This record gives sequence, C-alpha cells and structure tokens, in this order.
Amino acid sequence: MEKQTHLTRTLKLPQVILFGLAYMAPMIVFGTYGVLTETTHGTVPTAYIVALAAMLFTAYSYGKMVKAFPKSGSAYTYTRKSIHPHLGFMIGWAVLLDYIFLPMVIWLIGAVYLNTAFPSIPSWGWIIGFILITSLINIVSVKMTSNVNILMMVFQLLVVAIFIALCISDVVTGTGAHSLFRSSPFYSSHASLSYILAGASIACYSFLGFDAVTTMSEETIQPEKTLPSAIFLITFIGGILFVLSSYVLHLVQPDYLHFKNIDSAAFEIAKQVGGNLFSAIFLAGLIIAQFASGVAAQASGARLLYAMGRDNVLPVKIFGYINSKTKTPIIDIVIIGIIALFALKMDVTTSTSFVNFGAFLTFIFVNIDVIFFYYIRGKQRSRKNFLLYLLIPLIGALLDFGLFINLDKNAKILGCIWAVIGLIYLAFLTKGFKQEPPEMEFESAENTAEVPLVNIEKHFI
Repeated sequence: MEKQTHLTRTLKLPQVILFGLAYMAPMIVFGTYGVLTETTHGTVPTAYIVALAAMLFTAYSYGKMVKAFPKSGSAYTYTRKSIHPHLGFMIGWAVLLDYIFLPMVIWLIGAVYLNTAFPSIPSWGWIIGFILITSLINIVSVKMTSNVNILMMVFQLLVVAIFIALCISDVVTGTGAHSLFRSSPFYSSHASLSYILAGASIACYSFLGFDAVTTMSEETIQPEKTLPSAIFLITFIGGILFVLSSYVLHLVQPDYLHFKNIDSAAFEIAKQVGGNLFSAIFLAGLIIAQFASGVAAQASGARLLYAMGRDNVLPVKIFGYINSKTKTPIIDIVIIGIIALFALKMDVTTSTSFVNFGAFLTFIFVNIDVIFFYYIRGKQRSRKNFLLYLLIPLIGALLDFGLFINLDKNAKILGCIWAVIGLIYLAFLTKGFKQEPPEMEFESAENTAEVPLVNIEKHFI
C-alpha cells in the first residue's frame, strides 16, 4: 500500500504574504509598462488604481469563499458547490485557459526585452529558445525550493527599489518631469475613461496570482483567518507597488510616443536613469524572473492537464501519461510548449488580454459565488450581511465585468472561441448536459506524490 503524505501546518501570515508577493512577481510592472502607457495614453497609475479597486473587492470575495471551502482554494470548486456543477466546469475551463497559455505570455514578454537588448537575434528566436530550454528542464524534472523563491523575490524587490530610486534621482536633477508631485500621470487631456479602462484590463495581469495562496490552506496555521487577510494584503501591497512604480516611470518619460519600442519601454527608461550598468542589471533581473516564471508556469500547467487526464476530464491515455524514468508528464509539457508557439503570431497586448479573459471570468464568478453561497442559499440576509454578502461582492463582480468588456478585441474573440470549445466538450462529457461533469481535482495536481512539482506556482516566482 502506498504511504499517504500529509502536509504540515507551519505557515503564518508573514510567510504567506511573502509567498503571494513572490508569486505575483513585482517586476512584471515593468514588463507591461510600455503597452499600458500606450493604451492609457500616459495614465498608467490611474489604470492600476482602477485595477486595484476591482482586485481588492475580488480579494474580499476570495477570502469569504476560502472560509467556506478551506481545503479547496479553487474558483472552479466555489462555483460548482455554490451555483451548479455545469457552470463550475466552465469556470474550470476558464482557469485552464490561464494555466496553459500563461507560459506563452511570460516567454513573449521576455523575448521582447531580449530582442530590444540584442536586436540581431529576432524575437521568434528567443521565444523558441525559452520553449526548448524550459521544456527540457521540466521534462527531466526540477524542483525549486521555497528558499530559491524567496531569494528571487528579494532580488526583484531590490531591483524595483533601485529603479524607483534612480527615477526619483533623475527627476530631481531636472532631466525628467522636473517635479516629484504631478497630476499628469493620473490625468491627461489625451486620455479618456475608455482608454483607462482598457489599460486597467491589461493592468490586472500584474495582479494574477494574488489568489494563489488559497492553495496553501493545508499548510497554513488557522487558514480560515490567515488566508483572507493574506489575500487582501498581498493585493493591496502589490497594487501600491505597481502604482508607485508606474508613477515614477511616467515622471522620467511623460511622453509615451517617445519610446523606440513601446513593448520594452521600461528598458529604455532603465538605460536613461541608470546607464548601461543598471540597464544590464534590470534586464538580467527581468529575464531571470521571466525564465523562472516560465518554468513554474509550464510545470503547473502540465500537472493540471495531467490531473484532468487522470480524472477522466481529458483523455487519460494522452493527458494522464507519466514517463516511467523521469516521473514527469512529458506529453503535457510538450503540449504546453507547442501552445506557446502562438506567441510567434501575437503581441503583448493581445496575449495578456487573452489570459485575462479567463481570469476575469473567474473573478466575476468568485464574487457571484459569495452571493449564492451566503446570501441566497445560506439565507444570511441581515442588514450587515446585506453589505457583506450581497453589496460588496456585487460591486466586485460589476467592476470585474467592466474590465472584462474592455479587453482587447482579438483577445475577446479568442476567449469566446475557447469558451465555445469548452461548452461543446461539456455537452460531450455530460451526454447533452444530462449528467454531472466529472469533478476536476485542481489541488491534486499540486499534491500528487508521483509527479514532482515546482511548488504550486503557475505565474511568477
């Protein structure tokens, strides 16, 4: 008989917050800054404030649902248990969109910055290089410890702090906006509400992963108290960091039309304020973070596909295969790599929005789940509960929906195609919606003894 492994509750609030911040990857604010400043017409901090507001409401709802289902931590589970199994499956399908396409976005952003630094090598060369190296690492099995994760986060935070300090110094010396306190980063006559909302839809990409700590419920001391606080604080701290970083970047270069390559605008600013030395450090930090993120994202995506194959949600002979030598889901890893080749035909704006399509659907329904679970089914309808279980999550759902409809047009088309495929597949699995769909074990993808994981990260180290 196989010995069962149990997780130990050792994590306290500070440790969970550190993990969550590492998961979000602070440096991603620089990776998407150029796209955001072009989309918002130079009002990136405002876009981040709007995104932060939506994410804080959603973080509140995640906190409420993790109290109800402390052992699950999955938006798919919340919707399945609170509303309906079929709808839950579709939310799980949306979650799958994040998992399998996120590596593509990570490698695309890394390739854009490397192409800027080394223009003789085309972006497609860097993308294929990322895919091949990362896939090889994941196939032979790799395990990153929490100490490596923490060191990576500390390095990122150090680079972010130095970058902010250099930007402030540049402004004070008079080469930037000549003042540390200006309203132009938040408001511009060239920027309309539609531009800001479109930017906020992209800015939410930086927040992806704030909910990741819900998967650590079995390793956290008093998870019903610790995790809701951690989710909210991770979102808030990350949001403040994103607003501050984008604010000082704007002060250094207020003209978003000035950049040679808008996709790598932050690299140009890094070179302006810190010269070749800091720009090299900045690029190294960003690429190392992107590379490590790609390893983690591909590993987690492959494990999710494996878990779904094992649970007969996907064909078991393909997706449930484990190589006897490496003990890794080789086919799933290769599938994630092949899917990432879409990066060759996509830009940063569309790719990040495409991933956000699945994220926003998930966020919308987590808010709605609170209403169904507590207010409708739980009948907790006092005046206080009206605020806690109806009004607040309803505002969160509306904010998320507002950002959802402002996603990139191409991303919405691709996302709708993905949803239709999921609906057709659901009809097949349930024999025309007459049966309940198989239950997906999202968490088992992270706790499978046979398959070593890169911790439980799907986004960023």
